[in-house]
Amino acid sequence: MPEIAPINWLRIGALGLIWGASFTSLSVALRDVGPFTVAAVRITLGAVFLLSLLRIWGLRLPPVRRGPERRFWTFAVFMALFSNVIPFSLLGWAQQSVASGFAGVSMAAVPLLILPLAHVFVPGERMHLRRLGGFLLGTIGVVVLIGVDAFASTGKDLESLARLACLGAAMCYAMGSIATRLCPPVPLLALAAAVMLLAACVIVPVAMVVEGVPKSLSLKGFLALVYLGILPTGVAQLLLVQVTREAGPGFFSLVNYMVPVWSVILGALLLSEAVPPQLFLAMAMILAGVAISQWGALRRLFIAG
Repeated sequence: MPEIAPINWLRIGALGLIWGASFTSLSVALRDVGPFTVAAVRITLGAVFLLSLLRIWGLRLPPVRRGPERRFWTFAVFMALFSNVIPFSLLGWAQQSVASGFAGVSMAAVPLLILPLAHVFVPGERMHLRRLGGFLLGTIGVVVLIGVDAFASTGKDLESLARLACLGAAMCYAMGSIATRLCPPVPLLALAAAVMLLAACVIVPVAMVVEGVPKSLSLKGFLALVYLGILPTGVAQLLLVQVTREAGPGFFSLVNYMVPVWSVILGALLLSEAVPPQLFLAMAMILAGVAISQWGALRRLFIAG
């Protein structure tokens, strides 16, 4: 088991808040442009942001050649596709046909998908009954929070296929997390920047072919895209790499339980949305699931403190 430093608890807390706050901006951006264009713009802005940081800090991307660097770029391509391009595209397409809550429940399944993959591929990430029970409890907590309406049919065409796309996106995130952990050692900022650069090179042509150049963009839409590119994409990619490399994919996957909770809380605080009565029960179940699955790390954290 990798050692869980206190800073990584803060990082996944920050990721949960950043991604939980992104839903409002995403809704605003989708009023002006299509889902593939949103993905292309946010990934491109994220890449520019991370490459700028790389230059400011005097670092460079690893060269493309044979040896360890060639192996790094192979992993970076895999991460670009399975942590960014494919899941962004699948979710963007699917959310036109499925209830929004279903996508949230699908993302809550990511920890359960990571568990067997990490058991097989990542040394020290062993699957045991306590961890499985904690992840199951957290997933049930997310279902309680979002409600059974998430599973209700919308009656739209291709809904069944769209639901499979949501689950496919969850599997992509799980596979991308494993690849992040197994990638050869390089500076974490260089890894994050390389992944976003490769993802931009793939998604931009796709967006141009599928949706074309946007004909108009409001100021709110522009600001929403800038926010999505810098925080939920650029900064989040760096935090994702740091947590997964240092604490392991199983620990990182806990962020999928935090995102819907923050989304509900921020919706109530910023948009005056109604707080679901099951919020506190769901939060208790999610926190209990986290505590059960990470009991050893929590003990070390509080004993050390």
